[in-house]
Amino acid sequence: MNATTTLKKFGLEQAFHYIYKDPEKNMLKIMDWADKFAGDNFISQRKMIREAITNPEHPYYSYVRRLFTDIDPNVTRTLAVNFFINAGLVGWPREEELRKKYDCNIPWAILLDPTSACNLHCTGCWAAEYGNKLNLSYEEIDDIIRQGKELGVYLYIYTGGEPLVRKKDLIRLCEKHSDCVFLCFTNATLIDEAFADEMLRVGNFVPAISLEGFEEATDGRRGNGVYQKVMDALELLRNKKLIYGISSCYTSANYESITSEAYLDKVSEMGAWFIWYFHYMPVGNDAVPELMPTPAQRRGTYDRIRRYRTEKPLFAMDFQNDAEYIGGCIAGGHRYLHINANGDIDPCVFVHYSDSNIREKTLLEALRSPMMMAYHQRQPFNKNMLRPCPMLENPEKLREMVACAGAHSTDLQSPESVEHLCSKCDQYARDWEPVADELWEKSPRKDKYK
Repeated sequence: MNATTTLKKFGLEQAFHYIYKDPEKNMLKIMDWADKFAGDNFISQRKMIREAITNPEHPYYSYVRRLFTDIDPNVTRTLAVNFFINAGLVGWPREEELRKKYDCNIPWAILLDPTSACNLHCTGCWAAEYGNKLNLSYEEIDDIIRQGKELGVYLYIYTGGEPLVRKKDLIRLCEKHSDCVFLCFTNATLIDEAFADEMLRVGNFVPAISLEGFEEATDGRRGNGVYQKVMDALELLRNKKLIYGISSCYTSANYESITSEAYLDKVSEMGAWFIWYFHYMPVGNDAVPELMPTPAQRRGTYDRIRRYRTEKPLFAMDFQNDAEYIGGCIAGGHRYLHINANGDIDPCVFVHYSDSNIREKTLLEALRSPMMMAYHQRQPFNKNMLRPCPMLENPEKLREMVACAGAHSTDLQSPESVEHLCSKCDQYARDWEPVADELWEKSPRKDKYK
């Protein structure tokens, strides 16, 4: 870390100390300071933050203030420094440098599965197809993070399996890599007071808790009593003044309830800071294509989430439809990649085809492998950023890449051919195309990608 970055990090830490003395008065003074030093950078973002701070009618007016009243100061400072300074000011320039040097993708975040084991047996869970006996050792995860930081990566996201089966190791990794942010997708049933206290101590671990909707839908898929266990965990996290969010998958069956205003209000009542929506993907031999949302339902999700962002004090993300903000598909190391519990390096958490394993190749070698280079050379996969995925909306592209790279299925329990997977997406892609094209024609971001 150079001297300029060190000063900026110190300045941000001091700014938080200053705000806490009198948040209402000092937030604006900090914005004046930010405007002075940012110059022509991030103008629209700074304008939005200033409005959220000053306008009581703005949906994020209360959201911003909660950061200084409802969250432990150590957690707020740690996450802010690690995210904005380390992943931003330190990490991004390093990633850009290596992208140019090696002419390959360098990720901003790495997803990894500490284990394939899980304490639940959810209906239709594709992760379960990996089996329940695979693990990345503590040393292997530590080395992945070490390699990642050399590439400029300071954001790590745990999936599974249920990552909290390994919660002692995860806390050790938070301690050792205190300069990183760790996000964890979890069913929350293993969160207890002792673990919440550990999260509070390290300050850099954020759970994204999976819900299928309300109690009936959640228990119907995850098991009786799971919804109440999640509510208990959320209450514990809120009492400990920790940051947490919700992860929800919308399907043709649960679309109405899980994207409803009542559900968003319930999530807000839970004290969540964000909700991350995922489109159902027909991954695995036992997947149910009928659960894929219809074009009308996907468009409804697009419209609803954008409206909620202007009305609700909750940060809502839409994994599939938000591709229009970030230039299409982010997989293949373009912005992230996935490492499963067997060490296989997949281009995407939903695309289980690989030609590399972390036990045989370094991260950089894997990023320059035929499969990852196939992504690098073809992204974006469509001129319409609302048709971003090489599987879901452009299945012919995934067929082509797997074939040219000679990649194999990384599903050890029930290997699925790329033809079997993509055949479930062909009709979906055709049906979504006219809807996506209509939306894209109206998008204010269209001209940016010409």
